[in-house]
Amino acid sequence: MWTHLKQKKFGYQFLRQKPIGNYIVDFYCPRSRLVIEIDGLSHQGREQYDKFRDEYLSSLGLRTIRFLDSDVKNNLDAVLLRIKDKMNSAIIPL
Repeated sequence: MWTHLKQKKFGYQFLRQKPIGNYIVDFYCPRSRLVIEIDGLSHQGREQYDKFRDEYLSSLGLRTIRFLDSDVKNNLDAVLLRIKDKMNSAIIPL
């Protein structure tokens, strides 16, 4: 997925492993204030932690979108389409 995001296929810069507060998010697009998280096996049983983390990011005016690692591996086109739709719904004017 990083290959697609770093090539600016959506027209905007994404940062990888971006520190925000006490957290490190998988991917972040400053222009659309969008955080993308990929949830693998390490997230099982940590739903409450992830919910708290998402609420914190939301309190900063950020939106979080989550994908299962298996969806990224097996259905990348659908994942990228969902990201594009989410980005287009909240681009911040310059």
